[in-house]
Amino acid sequence: MEASEEPRQCPARGSCPVFLAMSSGTVRYAPSGLSPIPERNCREEHWNTNSTPQPDEDLSTGLSAVSVPWKSLGPSKGHRESPGSLVETSASRKEAQGEEHSAAAPLDVSRLRSSSMEIREKGSEFLKEELHKAQKELKLKDEECERLCKVRAQLEQELEELTASLFQEAHKMVREANMKQAASEKQLKEAWGKVDTTLFSEFQAWRASPTLDKDCPFLERVYREDVGPCLDFTVQELSALVRAAVEDNTLTIEPVASQTVPTVKVPTVECNNTKTCALSGLARTCHHRIRLGDSESHYYISPSSRARITAVCNFFTYIRYIQQGLVRQDAEPMFWEIMRLRKGMSLAKLGFFPQEA
Repeated sequence: MEASEEPRQCPARGSCPVFLAMSSGTVRYAPSGLSPIPERNCREEHWNTNSTPQPDEDLSTGLSAVSVPWKSLGPSKGHRESPGSLVETSASRKEAQGEEHSAAAPLDVSRLRSSSMEIREKGSEFLKEELHKAQKELKLKDEECERLCKVRAQLEQELEELTASLFQEAHKMVREANMKQAASEKQLKEAWGKVDTTLFSEFQAWRASPTLDKDCPFLERVYREDVGPCLDFTVQELSALVRAAVEDNTLTIEPVASQTVPTVKVPTVECNNTKTCALSGLARTCHHRIRLGDSESHYYISPSSRARITAVCNFFTYIRYIQQGLVRQDAEPMFWEIMRLRKGMSLAKLGFFPQEA
């Protein structure tokens, strides 16, 4: 083999842009993957124009260039780029990055606007739903208020009608009472025209000083006209005992019990059963019996005899109330009540009495 000749240098090494880029450090060899770039000094090497380019020993095949902005080298040959050009290149790189950031800024603003609009739309939908719910509840409350107002109006109307009805009823009752009072006064006036003024004068004199002494004119008349005839029975001895017991308020009338009672003998009439009246001597069913004072003897009486004794007892009870001051009325009502009791004695004497007697 021939001795190796000295390697020839690249004739365009002074003006080759690749060489200049490698010399300035703007272009480096890089592996085809993403592995780190080994640090090597790009220095001037000898080039063989006849040989093909060989890859470096420690680097992968292929040349990848880092994209950087290029600056025109100018028409002159053999002129290497000055350090000022490198500064300009770095500034150009920063300007490019600033442009990229300025281009990305409108995109971020657009995203923010889109997100803000979405949030606003969701908030608006939520507020619309809440407003719809509130309107629905308000409508229900309005309906309830309207219903209650109708109920209140109905109750007020019913109350007014009831008040009017009660007022009319009260007015009617007052009118009827006034009519009855007027009729009573008219009857009283008519009755006064028929009443013996002497009898009323006697009653007024007795009322001024009430007493049970039968010698006073008023009671003497009543004894003679009503009490005597009403208690005048067939059995005179028993009749006198009954009159005395009535005047002393010691007579007792009680219904007949079902058990057997002792026999009581009367001088004129034998009353040994409940089929004969002890006062009249007539065969009557006796439902009551009398007892005089504290005596243990009982006398069976008929319904007619009981009615006559009861009428006289009612009269004496009323005049006792007047004497004790228990009757607080004017003279006229008292007088008419005494006239009613005297009428009862007269009817009982004639045999008119209630069936329950």
